Amino acid sequence: MIHRTYKTHGTCSRAIDFDIDENGNLHNVSFTGGCNGNLKGIGRLCEGKNAEEIASILEGNTCGMKNTSCPDQLSKAIREALSTN
Repeated sequence: MIHRTYKTHGTCSRAIDFDIDENGNLHNVSFTGGCNGNLKGIGRLCEGKNAEEIASILEGNTCGMKNTSCPDQLSKAIREALSTN
């Protein structure tokens, strides 16, 4: 299992922690900062799901007038983690 901490850019959350297991599934997704309830919900929805599939679903999601969002930042974090392993 690999663990990653990703420093977010352009969002209210400051960091995302998560694990990817040997089968490519996400575990323990948690955000530091941001909209607590919504981000806990995203973490629960991602639990045990295929990391690449989650990245594809969340990629490009925006928040208000920002060109990114916490879910979009999670997709970037996942892709970065997968490309370095």
